[in-house]
Amino acid sequence: MNGPRVSRRQLVKYAGVGATFVAAGGGTAWAEDDEAQRRGDSRHRAWRAGDHHVHSEYSGEFDTSVNPPRFHKGADAVYPIVTNAIMAKHFGLTWAMCTDHGGPTHSKVNLVLAYPDLVRSRQLVPEVLQFWGMEFDAPKLDHHTLMIPRHDDEAKMLFELESRFAKHDAFPADPGRDTEAKMIEFLKAAKDMRQKPLVIAHHAARSATGLGVYGQDTPREFRNGNNVAPDVYVGFEGAPGHQAGPLNGGSRGGYGSYPTHGGFDQMTARVGGLWDSLLGEGRRWWITATSDSHVHWTRGGSDFWPGEYSKTYVLARQDYGDIMDALRNGRIFVTTGDLITSLDLSAKSRDRSAAVGETLFLRKRDGADVEIEIRFRPSQGTNGNGDRPEVRRVDLIVGDVTGVNANLDSDTNPTTKVVARFGPRDWRRQGSEYAIRHTLRNVEQDLYARVRGTNTDELEPLPDDKENPWTDLWFYSNPVFVRRV
Repeated sequence: MNGPRVSRRQLVKYAGVGATFVAAGGGTAWAEDDEAQRRGDSRHRAWRAGDHHVHSEYSGEFDTSVNPPRFHKGADAVYPIVTNAIMAKHFGLTWAMCTDHGGPTHSKVNLVLAYPDLVRSRQLVPEVLQFWGMEFDAPKLDHHTLMIPRHDDEAKMLFELESRFAKHDAFPADPGRDTEAKMIEFLKAAKDMRQKPLVIAHHAARSATGLGVYGQDTPREFRNGNNVAPDVYVGFEGAPGHQAGPLNGGSRGGYGSYPTHGGFDQMTARVGGLWDSLLGEGRRWWITATSDSHVHWTRGGSDFWPGEYSKTYVLARQDYGDIMDALRNGRIFVTTGDLITSLDLSAKSRDRSAAVGETLFLRKRDGADVEIEIRFRPSQGTNGNGDRPEVRRVDLIVGDVTGVNANLDSDTNPTTKVVARFGPRDWRRQGSEYAIRHTLRNVEQDLYARVRGTNTDELEPLPDDKENPWTDLWFYSNPVFVRRV
């Protein structure tokens, strides 16, 4: 069944604007183009919640005793695509994406079976923009989101990328697909497409065996991939899915060897850790939060519905193209448990300002003070657990941007620290929002600032045990950069 065709005027195509990471040579890793500061008309942009990692019944299994392999629905995840869309709408999402597992010849399953169901779901639940893509079997790495831009040939585009590059799509199996060189080949092909996809790593440290003892995904592989395709390979899940695990005796995120911290992956949660190491190079490397929904915890699974617990908010119009642009350019914050519903972070100096994902160009002759403003809106109602969570603290985190790190395995940024902690007495109410202001004095170094907040008393998010996830809520912004010129 074919869906309605979308006119060219309705399609918003990514035009390649914005800052680009420069990997070659030494020095600071900034692009010279500041076009991101002039993106044009931003009217009607608002914080819109979504989820780019959801599974449907097309996360199934393959009978490889026959050739070609025979596919069976519902072996790993159980819900129809439209059910996920209905539940996403119920929990306040305006965009979502089914990312089903691959397998031998799965590219044909996506093209022939799953895509028509997506088209039907778009017609039945038009309030939720539903992206096409998959949980990509990334060569040499753990799973990744592969998000396809909304256009007439989106189904063919995914088929081409999955059939050529997904490490498990070949039948018989091809060990030559499971190499970092193949991942680099995939990213080069993706970045050269007129309609550029997005690639975001899933549960990046789930296979880690200790703090900084990584498994399938490593700092070196993230750097190499981002160097090749900085406008395609743009980040990882800060908060992985499977957060309902403790409600059925499991671990948050399915992190069995080394736990999450406050529901967030160690690569994000550790101040001065891997995320900060990447940001300290000036990389536009963003974090998201997803459900990874397979089976709801009330049916014995470890999952919440899309949007029930974790949300990725993007500052965008309700438009496929602008939502992808927000994900590509870091106009993102994430939260768990509906602790907040908006978060604006800006850096200002005299007549210039920049918001999340952008760069404030600070003139040396204008002085060196930078005003940081944080604005957040707490939830006005109850969350998916029937609670009214309250923000107890907001932290401002700042780190230096010092340039390309010659050590591709580096996972620390010793300059990063919490420079200020704010409680309810430190913020003032402005309508339905709260505002916080803090001045960074005598800024003489390129830097970035980011924000996190919590409903707990933990100064740092502690390693998770079996606590109820609804009692341990956090939000994180993506960074705003400051560059001295």
